[in-house]
Amino acid sequence: MKFFDYSMISVQLFAADSKPPAGPLELLITYFPMVLIVVAAWFLLYRPEKERMRKQRELLHDVKKNDRVITASGIVGTVSNVDREQDRIVLKVDESSNTKITFTLASINRVLTDSDDEKAASAGA
Repeated sequence: MKFFDYSMISVQLFAADSKPPAGPLELLITYFPMVLIVVAAWFLLYRPEKERMRKQRELLHDVKKNDRVITASGIVGTVSNVDREQDRIVLKVDESSNTKITFTLASINRVLTDSDDEKAASAGA
């Protein structure tokens, strides 16, 4: 005498899990949060970074002789020479001793404007 009838249990388990195939609305509801996360990530991460890179590229393209710049390492200097073919820029960092340092063009962080120079002068005084 069998205590359990395994065939009946398995039939009942499979019968309880059978559902009709999901329709398009159920699939849309299921995948909508994932699509929303991808779109939000694009707006919050990729798009601002792409805009920042575009501005940096324009800044490096527009740098010219006698511009005051700040490098990525924090050195402030005046552009003495720009060699775009070799990706080099020469900065004059000390007026009294005429000290010049060569950097790669990509190491330029920003170009100082007149108002930035005034702020730096007032902070240093």
